[in-house]
Amino acid sequence: MQNQRLQNKVEELLSLAGVSVNGSRPWDIQVHDERLYARVMAQGSMGLGESYMDGWWDCPELDQFFYHVLSAELESQVKSWKETFNLAKAWLINMQSPSRATKVGEHHYDLGKDLYQAMLDSRMIYSGAYWNGAQTLDQAQEAKLDLLCRKLDLKPGMRLLDIGCGWGGTAQYAAEHYGVEVVGVTVSEEQVAFGRELCRGLPVEIRYQDYRSIDETFDRVVSVGMFEHVGWKNYRTFMAAVKSLMSEDGLFVLQSIGRNTSARGCDPWIVKYIFPNSMLPSARQICEASEGLFVLEDWHSFGPDYDTTLMAWFSRFQDSWDRLKANYPERFYRMWTYYLLSCAGSFRARKNQLWQVVLSPKGVPGGYRAPR
Repeated sequence: MQNQRLQNKVEELLSLAGVSVNGSRPWDIQVHDERLYARVMAQGSMGLGESYMDGWWDCPELDQFFYHVLSAELESQVKSWKETFNLAKAWLINMQSPSRATKVGEHHYDLGKDLYQAMLDSRMIYSGAYWNGAQTLDQAQEAKLDLLCRKLDLKPGMRLLDIGCGWGGTAQYAAEHYGVEVVGVTVSEEQVAFGRELCRGLPVEIRYQDYRSIDETFDRVVSVGMFEHVGWKNYRTFMAAVKSLMSEDGLFVLQSIGRNTSARGCDPWIVKYIFPNSMLPSARQICEASEGLFVLEDWHSFGPDYDTTLMAWFSRFQDSWDRLKANYPERFYRMWTYYLLSCAGSFRARKNQLWQVVLSPKGVPGGYRAPR
């Protein structure tokens, strides 16, 4: 009787998003285990994600399911004590302190480069691409890299710092195409090893280093897809650190996923299984962190491009699974599928954004002309 009431409640909520249980549309869910209803109502997003990993339910097009659910804002109607606990923990503890900074590298980026080589473009760029006229993932990522370099106004001989350099693709592109010297820092040992090999013979140094321990001066600073790991307690610290590393006539370009509203935590399933201690900033939080330190020169929003990027990553991951599954269990396949497609649905529903923000220490004389 209790489970029937919970099933009725879940079906009622899903109907508000135009989703049916055991329906025939691509975004309808197919329930394989009736315990799903109690689990979702008790555990919220954690229960939904873990039950999918356990094979309790399926959906032909998971990205479409999340687009419908998030567009209807159903997530606000199902909360759990675990989510409340995570928010309280984020208030009390600096989850992105220097001692915890390496956790995301060990948990996520060091999974195995075979996975990322299969999923990503040829430069291994693991951040949202720029699909303005691009037809392929490689073209879209190169367009993003060139856009970043043009926004930085790079000139030969300049010294560029890349905070959260990933596998070194941005540093490689900037050095090859714009003649700059690059220092890239990351908290992933796998990325350091790969990046050093990728950039061999170029004026590029890839380091295993936290941004808070750098003590040098650079003409330009870029950070792509790293600010999501900084944490709200450290936003001001991050901005002050960047300011201290820049020449007075420098430029800083920040690319980050963003939220529509300010928060102190992140989705608990994402934090547990994908990005430990991650947190998406709002526009307000970025502006407050940079206020008095930088002049805001440009704010470029192109969130729907991340939906396209994620779908391209999923297609490549799915096509490569027969080769990858020797190294990863079936539960990983379901986890990674859920990660990529739920995020795609979130960007499609405009719950997540993608921003490139240009900041200068004192303002560009005569004004900044933003490339697009």
